[in-house]
Amino acid sequence: MMNKDTEIDMKEVELNELDPEKQPMTGDVQATGGEKNGSVKLKVPEDEVTFTGLSKEELMKVAGTPGWVRTRWVLLVLFWLGWVGMLAGAIVIIVQAPRCKPIPEMNWWNEGPLYQVSDLEAFSEGMAGVEEKLDAINQLKVKGLVLGPLHTVQADQPSTLNLEEIDPTQGREAELVAVLEKAHKKGISVVLDLTPNYPGAAPWFSPSDVDSVMEKVQAAATRWLRLGVDGIKISDLTVASSSVDWSKLQAAVQGNRTEDTKKRALMGVVESISAAEVSQLINTTGVDLLLSDLLSSKNGGVERIKAMDTLISQQRSLGWGLGAAQQDQLSKWATTPGLIRLYQLLLLTMPGTPVFTYGDEIGLHARQGSESPKMLWDIEQEPAEGAVVNETAEAERKERVDVRKWFRSLSELRVKERSLLHGDYYHLYSSPSSLSFLRVWDQSERYITAVNWGSAPETLTLKLAPTEGVELPETAKVKLSTDADLAAESTVSLEKITLGAGQAILLQFPYTG
Repeated sequence: MMNKDTEIDMKEVELNELDPEKQPMTGDVQATGGEKNGSVKLKVPEDEVTFTGLSKEELMKVAGTPGWVRTRWVLLVLFWLGWVGMLAGAIVIIVQAPRCKPIPEMNWWNEGPLYQVSDLEAFSEGMAGVEEKLDAINQLKVKGLVLGPLHTVQADQPSTLNLEEIDPTQGREAELVAVLEKAHKKGISVVLDLTPNYPGAAPWFSPSDVDSVMEKVQAAATRWLRLGVDGIKISDLTVASSSVDWSKLQAAVQGNRTEDTKKRALMGVVESISAAEVSQLINTTGVDLLLSDLLSSKNGGVERIKAMDTLISQQRSLGWGLGAAQQDQLSKWATTPGLIRLYQLLLLTMPGTPVFTYGDEIGLHARQGSESPKMLWDIEQEPAEGAVVNETAEAERKERVDVRKWFRSLSELRVKERSLLHGDYYHLYSSPSSLSFLRVWDQSERYITAVNWGSAPETLTLKLAPTEGVELPETAKVKLSTDADLAAESTVSLEKITLGAGQAILLQFPYTG
């Protein structure tokens, strides 16, 4: 019997060792009631209590009591008072908020710069090359591409004039169609230059030829517009508009305009006339855009400011260029890289449409005589590693790259900032070799252009005539600058600004209601 009891005890010890949960938590002390420490007894209730809420009859009894009736009315009154209060607050905010100024009518030729290509062979080795270069042109935020003249004619020989055929040296009609299709997909409009006697002494041959030539221009305009061209350009508008058939050309280009159709532009060019005469021609001829040579013929800041003052009300019909009226490169008039940047800034911030000739975005050097300079497309290509480098040529390449970046930054601002796109203009300062003006639009960022093309530093004292709703702050931020002493993102005082020789600056300050 003793052996059996011993076996039972030993088995109990082994089981206790295998089940640690049943081991006492305090050594050998036995829990009260004979239970081992660590054991928990749970008492599960036999009947679970559930809450069923009020029945419909009970709920209706409670809802009809005077206390609940008063509570409901209080909540209802509070709801409507809150709703009426929010409505009144919204009305007060709307009434007190400044009203947005209505945007003026804008056409595609007002939305960005125009880019002239007079010699397709020099630009891209013919019309087929133009299509290939449209991606590069689009990067400049160009809104209009002006091609030509492309038609066939012998200088000063009206009998050889054929405005409805493309000169084979410039390309083929099928290639022009391809250019139109790709340009339109990129949002670029295409204008065709139909200046009749473009290689000769006078654009319209002789006074006796004007009427007969105008008939040919009108017929050609109709043909090219049907093909998909977006506008027609002619030179010497003063002579052209004197023709008895001028109204026929107007009707061919500007006729059948509706709100649902894209407008076709009639563009004219004039040279050697005053700002007042330019204004009169815009009014009497009805052209959509008039490009003049006022910037190149008037090289004083006072004269240039006066021209802008005279033409500001007609800015949406006005094109500005430096040499563009003669289809010359910018570098013919702006002879240093610094001046090229200066005039790029001036043209892209003036009120009106900036017009450039191909290569102006890189400062392409103009050639002497009538020969067109060959466009350079490989300026981004750096010399191969280990190759012998011409330091002068490499410096020129890097300069062209930098000028193009400057142009692109200005062009991007021009097409997105309302103050520069269609804003109001106020002159601030002018001297024989410098000028400054302010561009403002409603509740948008404001911009100040200041340029000094002189050979010596100049201090500009900016003054704004009393104008309702517009005033100059004490300081402004430098947005873009060619002057090393006026770095971008720095803050300058507007009381006096000193610009170095041949330097330009674009300042920015916010609208404050």
